[in-house]
Parts: sequence; C-alpha cells; structure tokens
Amino acid sequence: MNFLETNVRGVLILVPIRHGDHRGFFAETYSQLAYAEHGVDAVFVQDNHSLIRGVGTVRGLHFQAPPHAQAKLVRCGRGAIFDVAVDIRRGSPTYGRWAGYSLAQRTARSCYIPAGFAHGFATLSPTARLSTNVAIITRQKPRARCVGMTRKLASSGPSAAQPVLSEKDAAPRCWPALTAHSPLRDKR
Repeated sequence: MNFLETNVRGVLILVPIRHGDHRGFFAETYSQLAYAEHGVDAVFVQDNHSLIRGVGTVRGLHFQAPPHAQAKLVRCGRGAIFDVAVDIRRGSPTYGRWAGYSLAQRTARSCYIPAGFAHGFATLSPTARLSTNVAIITRQKPRARCVGMTRKLASSGPSAAQPVLSEKDAAPRCWPALTAHSPLRDKR
C-alpha cells in the first residue's frame, strides 16, 4: 500500500497495490502495522456504510466535537465521490486549509482523516457507496455540526452539477465564529 501526503497535515491518501489476473484482483486496504509506520495511531472500532443517490449530492461538512472527535478512513466501494477534509484544529499549521480528492471504485483509493477535521463529500456518479471506518464509537445520536463552507467547497469540486444539500447542511454558519469556540486542538 502506498501512502501519499496531502497539502493538509495528517490527511493521507492510501493507494492499494492490486495483485490480479484474469479472475480478478486482491489488494490490502488496511494494515494497522503499515498505518503505524506512517504515523497513524488510530484504531478503528466502527464501520459505517452509506448509499448516496444523485450526481452532486453533498454530505457535510460535519465534525464531532471532543470528546467524540473521530479519525476516519473513507473508501468509495461503488461509484465516485469528491471527498473533502478541512483542518479545524486551532494551533495547527494547516488550520483552515482543506484537501479534496476523488475517491472511486475503479481506483480503490482511501482517504485517512485525523480527528479534528470537518469532513464532507459530493457524489460524482449517479450512486455511490461509502465505507467509513471511525476510531470512536458514538452510542448517542451524533451531534455533527455543519460548517458554512459546504456550498463553496462543493462547488469547487470536479462535479459540474448543482450541489444537492440537506436543509441542515445548507444552513449558513460563519466559519470563524464556529471554529473560534471549537475545543478541537492539533495534537501533534
């Protein structure tokens, strides 16, 4: 597996090495040892599966506030998405910066997002299926908070479609006001 650094500290793109022949292929998509060798100490304890319909459908940007902040490993098992992570860790050298990458069934790439990031995505295909592994179990209904940059980031992705947002995700919120009071801190 190849680990690619991004322009935002801590966010990694993981590219599996496929071993295949006429019958198909095999690829390792997660190895706790390989992750640890690249500075990732998150232990994934829950796997979530999502089905999203419609090109341009946007989910996010969301984050869990401490003590429920979650590291995530996102993979698109069917279709394609434009995945976005925004650093909201006060004190981080990449605070406020975002990374956006296409994740698709055909490439099998994954994106590792550390705790302390807002996360969202837009679909690039008529349907998409996502697998998201998280490092903290949330037994309560998650209190994910929307960041008002959702529409701006969705429209800057590779999809030409008009973003389709939920009411909650479309609600305007001021980025500085939201993060100024955020207890999230850069742990490095």
